[in-house]
Amino acid sequence: MKTKNLSIILMAVAGILLIPFIGMQVSNEVDWSSSDFVIMGILLFLTGLAINFALNKFKTLKSRIIACAVILLILFVIWAELAVGIFGTPFAGS
Repeated sequence: MKTKNLSIILMAVAGILLIPFIGMQVSNEVDWSSSDFVIMGILLFLTGLAINFALNKFKTLKSRIIACAVILLILFVIWAELAVGIFGTPFAGS
């Protein structure tokens, strides 16, 4: 992996994590702990790495779109499970 790609992924993760951080400064309704930031940072970073891998591995546009869609679907399912426990697994702390 190129260092440029890794730095772009890290900057994107930091930019996305700034949204709840700023929200915490502005409103009391956003309440993230430090572990929330760490878990979401890891989840976003791994998603970025997976998308980068898929874009490098697959050659056709159709297969790239499908791979990225599957990766993003997995991200959203894990995120929803961690946020509200849609499946009620111990993974979400329920």
